[in-house]
Amino acid sequence: MKFAVFGTGMVGRTIANRLNELGHDVTIGTRDVSATLARTEGDSYGNPPFSEWQVQHSTIALASFSDASNTSDYLINATSGESILTILSDIDEAMITGKILIDIANPLDFSNGMPPSLSVVNTDSLGEKIQRNFPDIKVVKTLNTMNADLMANPMLLNQAHDVFISGDDADAKQFVIELLQSFGWQEPIDLGGITSARGTEMILPIWLQLYSVLQTPMFNFKVVR
Repeated sequence: MKFAVFGTGMVGRTIANRLNELGHDVTIGTRDVSATLARTEGDSYGNPPFSEWQVQHSTIALASFSDASNTSDYLINATSGESILTILSDIDEAMITGKILIDIANPLDFSNGMPPSLSVVNTDSLGEKIQRNFPDIKVVKTLNTMNADLMANPMLLNQAHDVFISGDDADAKQFVIELLQSFGWQEPIDLGGITSARGTEMILPIWLQLYSVLQTPMFNFKVVR
């Protein structure tokens, strides 16, 4: 299968690499390919520049958002939030119509520095905004309640833990469920329609507080019943 992963940060890189390991054809999308490859400094989290990372992952392509969409069957939003709305607006509608978009991002707001807050909360969500603005895309929200390493490989923790899924299209959700299972996840908890993405996005504040207390991002939530 052919995937376009929007976002060159660590989340996008980690998911792209996992898909590539599983035998999928992966293209990472960026706004300006030349600018992305020209950066020589690492990011604020200490990750190497994309050009250095790509040398070690040469089978993963880099292209503009538009070209990545045009050559892919499935889309993944691994941006830092609401920028995805502008990205999709700039792509020819024919290149994205009917496609599944797996939204693994949170609407991060860094306007007041670190830690980030949410730019959308309570009565709306990023997942809903994408679906509302692009009704011909099938949006499925998942994986946004943990760090990138656990998204790609849940078996890094030594006990079972949960992943959630939200979306309006049953067939799209089933596709994503099967993809998650190929990553190593057990059956996701289906929260319902895309409006339920509000709940998983609002997990961010408690996740950040736990990260501060535990001093590690390697944890996740488990629903006990």
